[in-house]
Amino acid sequence: MLKLLKIDEDSRIPKYKQIVDSILYNIGNGNLKINEKIPSINSFSEEFYMSRDTVEKAYNILKERKIISSIRGKGYYITRTKLVAKVNILFLLNKLSAYKMKTYNSFINTVGANAHTDLHIYHCDESLFLNLLDKFEGAYDYYVITTHFKSKDLQHISFTDDVNKAIKKIPKEKLVIMDNIKLGMDGEIIKIYQDFENDIYNALIEGLPKIQTYKKLILVYPEKAVYPYPRRILHGFRKFCVENKINFEILDEVYDDMIIKKGDLFITIEESDLVNLVKQIRDEEYVLGKDIGIISYNDTPLKELLGITVISTDFNKMGATAASMILNNEKGEVKIPFNFIDR
Repeated sequence: MLKLLKIDEDSRIPKYKQIVDSILYNIGNGNLKINEKIPSINSFSEEFYMSRDTVEKAYNILKERKIISSIRGKGYYITRTKLVAKVNILFLLNKLSAYKMKTYNSFINTVGANAHTDLHIYHCDESLFLNLLDKFEGAYDYYVITTHFKSKDLQHISFTDDVNKAIKKIPKEKLVIMDNIKLGMDGEIIKIYQDFENDIYNALIEGLPKIQTYKKLILVYPEKAVYPYPRRILHGFRKFCVENKINFEILDEVYDDMIIKKGDLFITIEESDLVNLVKQIRDEEYVLGKDIGIISYNDTPLKELLGITVISTDFNKMGATAASMILNNEKGEVKIPFNFIDR
């Protein structure tokens, strides 16, 4: 294996960096494979007549990037072969939903072939999130993170003290906070975000003429969802209704055999509530869009296909913007548009 490694004595590139680059090059072209053993620090040092400290520095860099690992008494092994792309990215999503995948797919398409992106889902679970950050500490060039967590009673939390501490360990130049930026972090980092309270308020203002044709506006906000939603949605909804003198009600779910009256306009957040509501409207033989109205929160391809009116963030733009800022080495905050889409 030592024959594969090239060290140029006349180069101005530091020897430790030449070692790192040479090992990465051989991984990239397939000469070194996962679980393959590499020379010990002493063997490497003796073969190339360089100090043990130089080799150890190179191996420590590779260990930090999770490219190699050491097993006591056995030596060093290749542990990762996918992280040799020009830009290596960890993408942490709080849940796997149609609209979250819109963001991810848009990100992947924009960042292109010169990057390798690993996707992990932490299911709004603080422990899983912290374990993932600890496991992959120092292994990536960028960390794209959404911050949505749940308390023991299934309430939405933007972050905890432990989450904040863990994220602050990531160098700011490597950090991309996406979707929810209620972390209180300042400095030159990338932030791509929604403004949940003002987003729903402004989107409903867009749709006010249509909303006013109905007698009552009903928000179905799940109080104890598996993946809870920010309560700022409630604040923005109430503000809109009070300021515009809209008769409103807030429910925590669409109940079976719920009383539905002509002139009701529902805003649903959960997909299951949307399906249940449409079924009941059909069973009652109401005309959707005339007798009963529905506005769904967060657009998906299926809602577009079915012609469901939505209020939604532009999830494609969210992913594409984050990718573009990484590629162009830009920093700063970008508010993603949130619109009333009348169908």
